[in-house]
Formats: sequence, C-alpha cells, structure tokens
Amino acid sequence: MTLHGNRILVTGATGQVAMPVAIGLARDNHVVGIARFKDAALRAQLEAAGVQCISVDLARGEFDDVPNDFDYVCNFGVVKSNKWETDIAGNAEAVGLLMAHCRDARAFLHCSSTGVYEAADGSPQRETDPLGDNHRVMMPTYSISKIAAEAVVRTVARLHGVPVTIARLNVPYGDTTGMPTMQLEAILAGEPVVVHPEFPDVFAPIHLDDMVRTLPALLGAATVPATIVNWGGDEPVGVVEWSEHMAALLGREAVIVRSEGAIKGMCPDVTVLRELVGGPVCTIGWREGMRRMVEAATATAR
Repeated sequence: MTLHGNRILVTGATGQVAMPVAIGLARDNHVVGIARFKDAALRAQLEAAGVQCISVDLARGEFDDVPNDFDYVCNFGVVKSNKWETDIAGNAEAVGLLMAHCRDARAFLHCSSTGVYEAADGSPQRETDPLGDNHRVMMPTYSISKIAAEAVVRTVARLHGVPVTIARLNVPYGDTTGMPTMQLEAILAGEPVVVHPEFPDVFAPIHLDDMVRTLPALLGAATVPATIVNWGGDEPVGVVEWSEHMAALLGREAVIVRSEGAIKGMCPDVTVLRELVGGPVCTIGWREGMRRMVEAATATAR
C-alpha cells in the first residue's frame, strides 16, 4: 500500500512523532494537522511543509472546526498531565469522539504504547500478552489511560464500522528527538545515565524515518475488530548499551546509575509488524541512528 493523493488527518501534530510523520505524509498527500499549537514556530514549520493546521484541544474533544472527509486518520495525540480526569478525557474520551467524527475514514491508526504491557519478566512482549500499569513509577496516569484509550478505540470501531490499527509504539527516536536524547544530554553534561536495576534492560528503538516508511502498511492492516500490532525496531538493545555506544563516539565514558525511579526495560516482539511490512522493519539500525544523533548534537554545540 502507498499513500498518494489522500486526505489525511494527523492529531498531536506538534509532537516528536506526529510532526515528522505529518511532514513526511504532506509530500504526497493533503495533510491536516490538529493540536493546540502553543508554539508558533512549530506551526510555521508544519505549514511551510504543506500541512494545514487547525487549533484543537484534544482534551475537550471539540471537533466542530475539523473536517470529517478524510481518507485516513493518524491519532498521535497524547495528554500526559498526570491528572487522572484530564488524562482519561484527553486520551480515551477524545479518541472516541474523534473516531465518531471521522467515522467514514478508510482506516484509523491509533498510536498506543508498549507501556501498556505488564512485562513482569522482561521477555519480548507479544500483542496477546498481559497488560499492566508499567509506567506508574514516572507517569502514574500514562499506562492506564493508554489502556483505556485502546478499549475505547476497539469499541467505537465496532460501533461505527471504522477499520482500525492499534500500534503499540516502543522507543521512537530521530536525529534530535526521542528517549535516547535524554541519555545523550546526560553524557554531554557529564551527568550519570539513570537506568532501572532490574534486567534485562532492553527496548526496540525505531527511527522516525522507518516509522514513516512502515505507516502505510499499518494503515493497510486496519480491520474491524481492530488489528493490534507492536511498533518497534528489529534490534533489541538496552539503555546501557546505547549510552555506552554514544559515549564512545564522543570519546567519553557513560556513568551508569541504577534507580528504582527509572522505567523498566520493555522489548516488544515485532514478528507481526515484520509480516505486515514484508521483511525487516528498519532501514536504519540503532547504531547508525544514534551516530546521527551524536553528530547532530555536536554540530549544534559548535
């Protein structure tokens, strides 16, 4: 499946994942991006790339100013206030209202998180594995509100016959954004990298370029009832390993500190995703991707 000449709605358009996705899709499609657009510079960047921007507060679930004649909807909007009422409304209620508003779409992609898995033993998580409150140490509302959102999406898909893919995203990153930038900033500042003491400390990072590349396959897999798929990279790697890799590129040493306050490792099984894309997920391996990240950071410092 290719995306060309379609009308596509992208929510949370100023986010670290949604923004490059919206810009990538806008090269060959008419893309509408919705967000609160508090940062005028980000809005200007999107509009310069051809994305039509409409100001919407997802938490309020008010879509009167948003068209409803889209071919595809990509929901990347997320609310992380750590306030239960706000986050349940913004993550769960809002997506149900959006799906009802765009019920005639050919497919609806809901970006969820591998933070919904219980993952008590650290093993690679399949889409059918138990769910749990994985992120409560750092974000007490996150995992539960994301699970609630998945339930709403599955229900509305059946109510209105909207084909849906729920993509459980692991660690997205790009040249200047994503979880690994936190460790890179710590290394550059001479500060410790904080990781959870339990092992294995493993994730499956996926570069934003590969997310854009695999997005058509995810939309093409949308069904009623919803298709659920893990969205991550091919190569399991831990925070310690990628931190030491980036430190070595900088000619430095990564100082590792272990704390119960860090998020535990969460590695998804991406077998289903590989089947959907017809081969390996990534064209950019994590070593190459993080080398680019280091080069971008050092270029900015100069």
